Amino acid sequence: MYAFISTGGKQARVAEGDQVHVELLDAEQGSEVSLKPVLLVDGDTVLATPDQLQGASVTGKVVGWAKGPKINGFTYKRRTNQRRRFGHRQQYQVLEITSITKG
Repeated sequence: MYAFISTGGKQARVAEGDQVHVELLDAEQGSEVSLKPVLLVDGDTVLATPDQLQGASVTGKVVGWAKGPKINGFTYKRRTNQRRRFGHRQQYQVLEITSITKG
């Protein structure tokens, strides 16, 4: 059985036992997290409408943290000696999916 979840403005396909990188949540390492906006659950039957998904939830355990790739950026305006260099590296939490319930 698998499900599609929405967290941090992104969507992900998850199954039990998968490890997923999600945006930082307000949870400590080792704690259980319930991901509520479930978009689809597929098992014996597919649940896709909001009425069917009302009780569905996905729970996961926070395993640790991870970092994304470093992104380097550069902006400038010509003929004005105006330049700016910047970098960004996104922080993620790693979740291990423990259960998917249909509700």
